[in-house]
Amino acid sequence: MLAAIPFPNLSPEIFTLSLGSFEFSLRWYALAYIAGLGFAWAFARWLVQRPGLWPAGQAPMTAAQVEDFMTWAVLGVVLGGRLGFVLFYQPAYYLAHPAEILMVWQGGMAFHGGFLGVVVAAVIFVRRNGLPWLSTGDLIAISVPIGLMLGRLANFINAELWGRPTDVPWGVIFPGAAAQACGDPCVRHPSQLYQAGLEGFALFAVLVFVALRLRGFHKPGLIMGLFVAGYGAARVIVEGFRQPDAQFITPDNPLGQVFLGLTMGQLLSVPMLLIGVSLAKWAARR
Repeated sequence: MLAAIPFPNLSPEIFTLSLGSFEFSLRWYALAYIAGLGFAWAFARWLVQRPGLWPAGQAPMTAAQVEDFMTWAVLGVVLGGRLGFVLFYQPAYYLAHPAEILMVWQGGMAFHGGFLGVVVAAVIFVRRNGLPWLSTGDLIAISVPIGLMLGRLANFINAELWGRPTDVPWGVIFPGAAAQACGDPCVRHPSQLYQAGLEGFALFAVLVFVALRLRGFHKPGLIMGLFVAGYGAARVIVEGFRQPDAQFITPDNPLGQVFLGLTMGQLLSVPMLLIGVSLAKWAARR
């Protein structure tokens, strides 16, 4: 038998309240969204209250504007994430079942859609308030990775988005018929934890080091470029260990490749990597 780690006894629900026939459950995934947005708000406020970090001693937002933007960010994440999942991953299904498109409580969110949603929200907010484009993007970018880390940890607790079969000693035996379809037992990469570490903790550490120790905010666009490139690189790497989305797997395509040997996650992340590197190089040379 392969060395493996049994999946811990974790419930997706933190607690459930029952009031007659009505039940309300707080799930780890919802808490991850709340905590991630809360951290982003608190950290961004902390940054804008330190003018020495910014070009000419002027932060791109006031503390009040940071708070106002959070409403826009929530809408961008939720609407963009849901529509991204619908368009990128299951367009045929939702074309046949349009009433389910806004049923976010049934699951189905895509980071790339949420990213585009926040970009659109930021563009509108910046134009309405006359804020500096690049420095505002830097402030938003550095505040995001901790939320990504918490989201991936919630994916692990939910036993979803697991990795490909493996024989590494830290492989995990995830519960459920789908997760156990490859053997008895089926041991898989805990790819959710790989993503939490790379696109969450490691990316945050790099951005904070560049911003606070190397005065990265004084090169507007640098932090934003590093974030976009860093996420793109992390996602391209981890997709090699992550189980492809079921709708892309066929007997002739067991790796779920959609174009030029890339998975959908890689296909959406490669442009991020290229754009991010270009932006970071341009900003560093200014």
